[in-house]
Amino acid sequence: MPLNTNIPLAQINAFSKDTLLEHLAIEVTEIGHDFITATMPVDKRTHQPAGLLHGGASAALIESLGSMGSSLIVDMNKFAIVGVEVNANHTRGVKTGKVIGTAKIVHEGRKTHVWQADIHNEEGKLVCTGRLTVIIIEK
Repeated sequence: MPLNTNIPLAQINAFSKDTLLEHLAIEVTEIGHDFITATMPVDKRTHQPAGLLHGGASAALIESLGSMGSSLIVDMNKFAIVGVEVNANHTRGVKTGKVIGTAKIVHEGRKTHVWQADIHNEEGKLVCTGRLTVIIIEK
């Protein structure tokens, strides 16, 4: 089943209020039938002590993208989305600007979804790649 692309981006981004996504300023910018894209600033909110993008912030972006993507597939009145495994391989440091993450669904089962996510800097160079597995739980 494809992602629901009929929900306005403003409504999707409003779900971030009072969450980690709001604190990290993660903003969904595009949704396709099998992917979701968001941006995240690289600044004091997302830096580690050496002034680079924190790996945990990248992992949070990966988990956020996959979780939001899964929520656009299932009926959220009947099901809850819970991340059960996230991994991230960091390939390049970023000091300023923003990063762009895109997650694509690679497995859409009845009980689990698996997302492949790539995060790029503003020049299009790969910063981080990872995967998220979510479990679909009946409410």
